[in-house]
Amino acid sequence: MGESARRVAALGECMIELVRRPDGTFTMGFGGDTLNTAVYMARLGVAPDYVTALGDDGNSDAMVATWEAEGVGTGHVLRVANRVPGLYMIETDDKGERRFLYWRDSAPARDLFVLPGSPALAADLEGYDLLYLSGISLAIWGERGREVLFPMLDRLRERGGRVAFDTNWRPRLWPDRETAQRAYDAMLRRTDIALPGVEDLRGLYGDADAEAAMARVRGAGVPEIVLKLEKPGCIVSAPGIEETVPSETVARVVDTTAAGDSFSAGYLSARLKGRGPVEAARSAHRIAAVVIQHRGAIIPRDAMTAVLDG
Repeated sequence: MGESARRVAALGECMIELVRRPDGTFTMGFGGDTLNTAVYMARLGVAPDYVTALGDDGNSDAMVATWEAEGVGTGHVLRVANRVPGLYMIETDDKGERRFLYWRDSAPARDLFVLPGSPALAADLEGYDLLYLSGISLAIWGERGREVLFPMLDRLRERGGRVAFDTNWRPRLWPDRETAQRAYDAMLRRTDIALPGVEDLRGLYGDADAEAAMARVRGAGVPEIVLKLEKPGCIVSAPGIEETVPSETVARVVDTTAAGDSFSAGYLSARLKGRGPVEAARSAHRIAAVVIQHRGAIIPRDAMTAVLDG
């Protein structure tokens, strides 16, 4: 992919994040799958814009300020009067696995493509070199939002832009499985770099194993695939390449909240710097291994010192 991709954006939703500490108290931060990826990409030297909608409250102001401090572009954050962001709470067990509780039904991000400023936003996004979104993004925008999104992606790709997509399947966000399958099918046909998970595609389509999942994504015409396996590791498939890349060994997993998000950031950042798919996957594993040893979606910057040149 290389240095030709200069305008990069991640699209989706950021919410207020409450994390339950071991003593029962909570800390507050901000997180969301594509936002997490955008922050980690910025830290890795590939600063994307973040595309979302927020309210006009103090928490929305604080989100924008936090992203700007991280080097994430905020010029395409639409603001909606008298609205507030969604909220989620993370509870983590002693093995580092997490449980999420959400309050997001009236979040402005759900209306990203149907707001008064949406047509101008969509027109500008067509000029980007790379857009990144996830299955959660697809779900929250609904049918009306996807009716704007898919033609926009077609126009972007017609002029040489690329689309990266993380499957990130969350069944509770969809009205039914059939609607989700249609949306994912349409999205995969418009994807240049897919970051699917075996568990995602089993849950959504019933694909039995990695071979079936890979066949499905290949069948949609995706040229570059990084299939995240159930056991730590991934399979990289690109023209002339088919290789299993094991993950990094971690002595103690603290919190897996942003494991996939940071993996996507590591992979896309490396590819945008001109590294090959296999090397990019190794870099992605290194970054995810650091992230899962800390609590919360966005870990302290100083905890990433060892991988910031990766």
